Amino acid sequence: MTDEAEVATLGSQLSSGYGALQGAAYDEMWSKEAGQTLEHWRPLIRSLEAVGDKELQRRHMEAQRLLRENGVNYNVYHDADEFSQTWQLDTVPLLVPQKDWDQREQALAQRATLFNLILQDLYGERRLVKEGLIPAKLLYSNKHFLRPCYNLPQEASALTFYSCDLSRGPNGQMWVLSDRTQTPSGAGYALENRIVMTRLFPDTFREIQVHRLSLFFRTVRESLSKLTPNREDPRIVVLTPGPDSETYFEHAYLASYLGYHLVQGNDLAVKDGKVWLKSLEGLKQVDIIFRRLDDSDCDPLELSESSKLGIPGLLQAVREKQVVIANPLGSGVLESPGLLPFLPAIAKSLLGEELKIPSVATWWCGQEKELQYVLDNLPKLVIKSISERHSGVFCQALDKAQLDELRSRIKRNPHLYVGQEHLHFSTAPTLIDNVLKPRLSVMRSFLVATETGYAAMPGGLTRVARKADSFLVSDAQGGISKDTWILNDAPDKQLRVWPQIVHTGQFDNEEEEVLPSRAAENLYWVGRYIERSESTARLLRTVIANLNDTDDYGDDSDKACLHILLQALTTMTGTVPGFLGDKSTLLNQPFDELKSLILDSKRMGGLAQVLNSFVRSAFSVRDLWSNDTWRTIDDIDEEFNQSQAEPINLYSLHSRLDEAVSYIMAFIGLAGESMSHDNSWHLLDIGRRIERVLMQLKLLRFCLTETQDKVVEHLLLESLLNTQESLITHRRRYRKSQSIETALELLLLDPTNPRSLAFQVFRIEQFVNGLPRSNKKQHLDEEQRLCLLATTRVRVARASDLIAVNGSERTELKLFLDEIEQTITALAKSLHHTYFSHTQSAQQLTTIRLEIAP
Repeated sequence: MTDEAEVATLGSQLSSGYGALQGAAYDEMWSKEAGQTLEHWRPLIRSLEAVGDKELQRRHMEAQRLLRENGVNYNVYHDADEFSQTWQLDTVPLLVPQKDWDQREQALAQRATLFNLILQDLYGERRLVKEGLIPAKLLYSNKHFLRPCYNLPQEASALTFYSCDLSRGPNGQMWVLSDRTQTPSGAGYALENRIVMTRLFPDTFREIQVHRLSLFFRTVRESLSKLTPNREDPRIVVLTPGPDSETYFEHAYLASYLGYHLVQGNDLAVKDGKVWLKSLEGLKQVDIIFRRLDDSDCDPLELSESSKLGIPGLLQAVREKQVVIANPLGSGVLESPGLLPFLPAIAKSLLGEELKIPSVATWWCGQEKELQYVLDNLPKLVIKSISERHSGVFCQALDKAQLDELRSRIKRNPHLYVGQEHLHFSTAPTLIDNVLKPRLSVMRSFLVATETGYAAMPGGLTRVARKADSFLVSDAQGGISKDTWILNDAPDKQLRVWPQIVHTGQFDNEEEEVLPSRAAENLYWVGRYIERSESTARLLRTVIANLNDTDDYGDDSDKACLHILLQALTTMTGTVPGFLGDKSTLLNQPFDELKSLILDSKRMGGLAQVLNSFVRSAFSVRDLWSNDTWRTIDDIDEEFNQSQAEPINLYSLHSRLDEAVSYIMAFIGLAGESMSHDNSWHLLDIGRRIERVLMQLKLLRFCLTETQDKVVEHLLLESLLNTQESLITHRRRYRKSQSIETALELLLLDPTNPRSLAFQVFRIEQFVNGLPRSNKKQHLDEEQRLCLLATTRVRVARASDLIAVNGSERTELKLFLDEIEQTITALAKSLHHTYFSHTQSAQQLTTIRLEIAP
């Protein structure tokens, strides 16, 4: 048998028995009539066979690793134990031949055009309601029909983005399952899938000639920028609900990929009828909002008063043509499955055409005949709310009591429900245990409005069910995704998302300097948390090393030093009572407390908890990190959230701390080498330096302000110098005479030691002086004044004075440390007040509703 014949009949090991697994569903690869694979799939099958089973499995694992390291995730609704789940990618793409795609693209553009016309009519003349093409009860019962959005400016009501889910029925007929017009998600995931696939299968991608996605995203940029024709270079922001959104990765990814600022509602404010971005540099006007937030949450003043995610007054700014939102507010009404039965007649009326791809059969229960049909055929149908997304109930899975309860619920408010045919989706080949097996599949397509119509992404996001008997293929249920390859008759040209710009001799870098206040605050806290983690890890490592030495051959002095360090650890981390409690137990048996401080993610002030806070702050500014930096962040998260497979003992804890310090230092180095050293970096580093000062002061105050036995004090100094990464420097610099005076000189007053207090306060002053400020007068502002106080106090201090003993205390040292701590704490508060809040949050006093005639 020839290779071609073997591939056609799927007689190879990879696809052995694939045809025998076919059920009643249409398969995207296998022809039941001919008993062989479809012709356009054969080159891919040959290529996968050539790779080999082991290499194919390795590449599959590599795909999951790349997705995890790149932070690609999706929050799974039913998973209460995890914050998010790593995105799953099947390494066998879905193939669509060029001829099929041409027809599908035309049908999708027709549907997007139709929905655009419906949207403008519903919030304008409402001719479709007046003529009975859309029942009034269906429209006004939908909570996503937002009456305040009536009669907005025409440019503010155009549908910029459209998406829909598609699948074939058993006879191969393509059906539209649902429409996405509010915040169509998935394009960013489709792009990430493509990037991973082209990395894993570069030769296959070129040989098969697949359409690239870059032109689509260039079109997205161009379409968004043209929404405000009067601005040559409009400021565009991506509005996200925040890190708790199930698709936050995509929001951050698209913002970074397209070059826009990622903002949350509290980053924006409406003033004088315009929308402003609250940035470190002050308020900057926003022209276009690419929203990923449900429309009802966008303006708590006029829409949902309970929303804490939106911008009060946003709708009024739209009315005054000061901002454009894509997609328009109110577009969520188009997602209602209740519209589907009426689309054929609407298409005839508005377009004079039949729908080129029909919708899945749907019956709105607000009509008597349709209601009776739904009630009579309930076990065969899927019941959905006309307003609630993710509300589908697959009735075939219900028992008699559940069916009776659902039937009663529908009868009480029939106009709020639709019944849909339970379509048997087509299947697509999916790599399961290194063998191709059919799985139910749904493809999501994406379109963007252009000056001439709608342009479709030459690809899409295909999702498949995990199990053979499962009809759940959504990401919300933890489905598997696929890249979608549209086969091309000729090689695509290599295009960039950013078109080439002709140099005019002038360059405006204002956009580079804008840093949203929320992002600025998160960067500041990234710096504080990463430094808190490092200081905690280093002290824990020193404590464990001393504990090992003391257990082996320590004397009373070693034990006394260890006890002081343990108590200092509790003080520095704030994990009271800890080692400050019953000294006779924990101090002599510290293992359990140390293990808790290192591994317990719920222990406030412990290392794992602080690292989790660092990861969460870093995730909030996901769009600002380079790929390498993000991989290090992911490594930190993975290291301290993985299951504890190995035995937990002092050795394993010490190893964990070594790894933690290495990852932390890798992050600091990568961030410093990949971020521009502008205000973003300055705030991160200011946060680090402030935290290092405060942690260092706590440690030195507890350990050195009271005198100890000379041997104990010597051991303490060595431990402190080791914790501060200064022991080697101290030994080399002061070979003849090592004392508390030389240690304080190095740790507090030496401006060349990157670990010293002096180095920190001088660096803080340098970066604080570089921050933007509104004070144009000659005198210092509060932050500069506090920096000057700290640096002056350090400059005039002398180690010989600080070691002076009064009774059993070093009072000068304690006074010095207290003064610096008060000054740096005041500086942190002043920075927060000045740079991290520009306007007060609005509070709803009364509900505003715009009354309009139905």
